[in-house]
Amino acid sequence: MTLPETSTPTDFIRAVIKNDLATGKYGGRVHTRFPPEPNGYLHIGHAKSILLNFGIAAEFGGLCNLRFDDTNPSKEEVEYVDSIIGDVHWLGADWGGRLFYASDYFDQLYQFAVQLIKLGKAFVCDLSAEEMREHRGTLTEPGKDSPYRNRPVEENLDLFERMRQGEFPDGSRTLRAKIDMASPNINLRDPVIYRIKKESHHRTGDKWCIYPMYDYTHCISDSLEGITHSICTLEFEDHRPLYDWFLDTLHLYHPQQIEFARLNLSYTVMSKRRLLELVNSGTVDGWDDPRMPTLSGMRRRGVTPEAIRAFCERIGVAKNDSVIDIALLEYCIREDQNKRAQRAMAVLRPLKVVLDNYPPDQVEMLACVNNPEDPSAGTRQVPFSRVLYIDQDDFREEPPPKYFRLAPGREVRLRYGYFIKCVDVVKDAHTGEVTELHCTYDPQTKGGFAPDGRKVKATIHWVSAEHSLPAEVRHYDRLFSKENPMEAEEGKDWRAYLNPNSLEALTGCRVEPVLGEAKPGERFQFERLGYYCADLKDHISGNLVFNRTVTLRDEWAKIESRQAQE
Repeated sequence: MTLPETSTPTDFIRAVIKNDLATGKYGGRVHTRFPPEPNGYLHIGHAKSILLNFGIAAEFGGLCNLRFDDTNPSKEEVEYVDSIIGDVHWLGADWGGRLFYASDYFDQLYQFAVQLIKLGKAFVCDLSAEEMREHRGTLTEPGKDSPYRNRPVEENLDLFERMRQGEFPDGSRTLRAKIDMASPNINLRDPVIYRIKKESHHRTGDKWCIYPMYDYTHCISDSLEGITHSICTLEFEDHRPLYDWFLDTLHLYHPQQIEFARLNLSYTVMSKRRLLELVNSGTVDGWDDPRMPTLSGMRRRGVTPEAIRAFCERIGVAKNDSVIDIALLEYCIREDQNKRAQRAMAVLRPLKVVLDNYPPDQVEMLACVNNPEDPSAGTRQVPFSRVLYIDQDDFREEPPPKYFRLAPGREVRLRYGYFIKCVDVVKDAHTGEVTELHCTYDPQTKGGFAPDGRKVKATIHWVSAEHSLPAEVRHYDRLFSKENPMEAEEGKDWRAYLNPNSLEALTGCRVEPVLGEAKPGERFQFERLGYYCADLKDHISGNLVFNRTVTLRDEWAKIESRQAQE
């Protein structure tokens, strides 16, 4: 499976690649890669990178690798590897057997480090992490040379080999590149290449007790795999001189690193470290909680790969960082769901309605349209009987101005059904709460139209009390109440902006019979309510659980209209 064709996008990265192809650079090849670290689940920001790297390879007839940057065993797990593979496949990308790990290259990376030592370009340093920070300098002041910087080559080779053999404790020594402690680019101030970390690796076991750093590993892995265009996010722009230095110093094949702006989304956080805090603290129900911006969370919420692709295509590829309004993502999800979701009726807060003049034992099957956007979807049969449920919000004993739904003496249309008029209200004797409505129906209005031409101002949804099924419906909202939770006010932590109403679990809901056959992951539009998905984990036969994917309310249209006026 490969990514489906979409409209051909244009951006500065594709312009670079087109020029390289025209000039014959890299022999006319295009070879990209997606290199996640398996220290958490992928999120929507990674989707942008996945679709860009695999998309460019597909557009230009090239290749794209999936490569795990597994150089830090203390934070990496097989669970994360498996989830990433599943998420990349779910988005529609295929690496064609080119699945690699940085750990595949540990032996070669070690030999290249030895080569740097022999060239006088790397040294073993005994400074602690804190001492190294003190020597590094600032953005305006140069750093200071390590007192171990000029160790003889033979001593460095001996110490590095002993580091590999596990002779020294964690943190006691590092291998550093010898570049320039006065460089205005702090990344070139003798960066660490290897650190001692006596931890078992999920693939190599206990073979290694020293592990290479990302900046060193990444460029060499790109080179060994024959990558032509190493596309990464903007925070690595200042690391590009280091990328170039390693490859040029070792005289290795040299891909081109190109940076683009990462995806930042309002009302959420995109740091895997922050997301892991939410998971570990129990603030959310795991990485796949539908409130999370993770791909597994979005999948559980009912979002499709097509919606994510449409969103990423719409925001494009830019050079400057910005925050994308989550309303645009919701718009893309809504547009996608509108085309594919079967319609169904669900009553979330049931209010009993008795049709006094409807035959007590009669049951009709009414034809209801499955999807007005797709005539080929056909219709379904929904049972209609004397006792119904409607939503509590669709009745007001004392209706406010511009409230056109059901009220005493008022007539409304039942979706696909009849006109009904409220003739009596039953209340709880103790609380005064409305518990039951008595209505009459007009048998001449079947299908929702009156032969005498009279009109009603509201159409409401319903389910048959006898035939409907109990269900739990979960309403998910934005995880944070602040547009940018990382911009915390003084004295506040980013977690202070967690939205306390991000999850509302509604029990006692009633849904039409067809939803009893819904499979986990199946999507529906609950008429007048929003788009929903049968939960991937908790929805089973006899225990119906639906997650709201997105509301029907289109905030993005309002934002676009306001921006146009400005």
